[in-house]
Amino acid sequence: MSSETAKAKLISAAGEAREKAHVPFSKFKVGAALETSSGEIITGCNIENASYGLTLCAERVAIFKAISEGKRDFAAIAVVVDTDELTPPCGACRQIIWEFCGDIPITMANLKGRVETIRMSELLPRAFDAGFLTST
Repeated sequence: MSSETAKAKLISAAGEAREKAHVPFSKFKVGAALETSSGEIITGCNIENASYGLTLCAERVAIFKAISEGKRDFAAIAVVVDTDELTPPCGACRQIIWEFCGDIPITMANLKGRVETIRMSELLPRAFDAGFLTST
């Protein structure tokens, strides 16, 4: 992320995406905003399903949406929730972020203005990726 202004824009987009969340069961709205290397922002929100295992997190929605639109190079992602404690991506999202985005900065924010940015490698040390699939 090139500047504090760019980070604020990413957090704002994630906050707006959060408002579109479909959460009839948990009522836990999450928004994500993914920035491409060219500065484009692609958003996602969590989408729940009565078959809970089919629920998708905001981070995965944003990434899959970006991939489906032909985007492949990402610079940063922001996640916004309405909690006192900042909420990091879940394990499944960490794996997807690593697989498609690599060691990008993850900005976690809440509606009270608290913000923290850390690298993906801090959230998922010793990550599994396609490099382990090669035969020896």
